[in-house]
Amino acid sequence: MKKLFFVIAILALFLAACSNSSSEPADTATSTQPEATEESGEVNLYTSRHYDVDDELYAKFTEETGIQVNVIKGEADELLERIKREGDATEADLLYTADVGRLFRAKEEGVLEAAESDVLSEQIPAKYRDVDNEWFGLTKRARVIVYNKETVQPEDLSTYEALTEEQWNGRVLIRSSENVYNQSLVASFIAIDGEEKTTEWAQGLVNNFARDPEGGDRDQAKAIAAGIGDVAIMNTYYLGQMLNSEDAEEVKVAENLGVFFPNQETNGTHVNISGAGVVKGSKNKENAIKLLEFLSAAEAQEVFAEANYEYPVNENVSASELLQTWGEYKEQDIPLSDLGTHNAKSIMIFNQVGWK
Repeated sequence: MKKLFFVIAILALFLAACSNSSSEPADTATSTQPEATEESGEVNLYTSRHYDVDDELYAKFTEETGIQVNVIKGEADELLERIKREGDATEADLLYTADVGRLFRAKEEGVLEAAESDVLSEQIPAKYRDVDNEWFGLTKRARVIVYNKETVQPEDLSTYEALTEEQWNGRVLIRSSENVYNQSLVASFIAIDGEEKTTEWAQGLVNNFARDPEGGDRDQAKAIAAGIGDVAIMNTYYLGQMLNSEDAEEVKVAENLGVFFPNQETNGTHVNISGAGVVKGSKNKENAIKLLEFLSAAEAQEVFAEANYEYPVNENVSASELLQTWGEYKEQDIPLSDLGTHNAKSIMIFNQVGWK
């Protein structure tokens, strides 16, 4: 009888152990994001964007779909070269960059492939996506003139071209020629006015620089506050971020600056996009398209607008309240692909006029 009880006890312990090993509590997981199921899978995102709001949206996407977003961050050119180097073995499903010129280059170099989706066609206007559906704009950013409210009046401003006039000598601030936002700005001028006029403009702007270009867009704003210059060319969302910064000094700087949308009576203000494209040979293409659809849907577009002060591409979503206070504006009416087509020429012009 004792042997029988012993066998029963051993069997009970064995069954309890098996039960515990097959049902581990969920709160022991180490991942900070919901894990994907075998059915839902994953999507591997290579991105040059570095905003907290993006990570929050990826987590929300995983929560809603079960699809895990694996994020690799880096400079756009580095990511593009990595994908090319990895070739057919790349794990990348989506390439996400902060400038359409990089997406144009990725397409030209055969890195992207078409993604057909009625949802994307509905949510993203044709002017913000590639004609062959190889890349899609997800947010917009206007490159505007920001000015010192104490030394400059809005009526003193008109166009980008007017900043080459004598009254602005020693007063203009802008980033270096290596910055892709400036390369795309000049590329847009080439598309509208041709190389000769664009070269004249670039030379005139260089002649009016308050200092040699240095730093990012925020640094141009801070240079205005320091009295180094009076006007700067910068992207709108940087000013939005500064006005809502946890750094009291950044807020103080931004509150003394005004926003002016140039060329409203002529060719319109320069606009660039942040966008993404499906990598050729993607192993998770369906999931990649789902992520694009999620990021261009109204809910995510509102988050981009409210939390990062970017303009939505989805026409059913309004700009944030802050951006609306700056007013409406007319955009340059050129294909965004022109920003990539003329990129090399813009760099040649920079070198020719001595724009460092």
